[in-house]
Amino acid sequence: MNLDQLIGAGEAIPPGVTAGANTSILMPPQIPDLIGVHDRRFLDHTGLVRHRDIGDLMRYSSLAQDVFSADRYQSAENTNSSSPVARYSDPQLYALALYLYSLRPPPNPNHFDASAARGKVLFSKLKCAACHTPPLYTNNKLVAVEGFKPPVRDADVIPVRIGVDPRYTLQTHKGTGYYKVPSLKGVWYRGPFGHNGSAATLEDWFNPDRLNPGYVPTGFKGYDGKTRSIPGHLFGLQLSPSERRDLIAFLKTL
Repeated sequence: MNLDQLIGAGEAIPPGVTAGANTSILMPPQIPDLIGVHDRRFLDHTGLVRHRDIGDLMRYSSLAQDVFSADRYQSAENTNSSSPVARYSDPQLYALALYLYSLRPPPNPNHFDASAARGKVLFSKLKCAACHTPPLYTNNKLVAVEGFKPPVRDADVIPVRIGVDPRYTLQTHKGTGYYKVPSLKGVWYRGPFGHNGSAATLEDWFNPDRLNPGYVPTGFKGYDGKTRSIPGHLFGLQLSPSERRDLIAFLKTL
């Protein structure tokens, strides 16, 4: 890629998506919500790190900043340093993790009305809770992608394939062969959606047109700006427009 192409690739990344440490401007991940991280069993979209207790979150924070010199988020006076400064101390990492655990969502302006009630019935009818299990609205498990065969049986891996783009978990430094099942809590303020933020809104995520090759993604459009489908996660795409509105109304109350 020449300089103009590299600049264009960076400018194609929308808010809510970032080419962070050990990712790529060609395949940037959606920025995950830190609210509720206390209840997440895996960290990163690919479930790269198991999260069993506060020590795991502390280690992950240190890993993200200190393993690679280019990843260190240094203060302005250290920007010319060729190597990372000393890692944060255990008390600092512990305080940071406690702060992350303390985060709470903003007040939800979406009320549980008749439309949301119908959507809750659809949520149950479609068996969405099998993966997005209340009260966390995630089963905290992993899903293997096409092109990857889990080496052993694992209770944390559910035996389904949902057909989403596997490249982020197969072709980047974050690769594990899996994507974690995200929580649906707070989807009213979160977004864009999908591991690469291709769909800007829930309405776009449940729009069956996103499966068409000529679709123009409303979130991350790709570094080349071409039309492309947003494959996978077919659940809910067969609903009528009114049913989709009801389901989305329910999801926005979570």
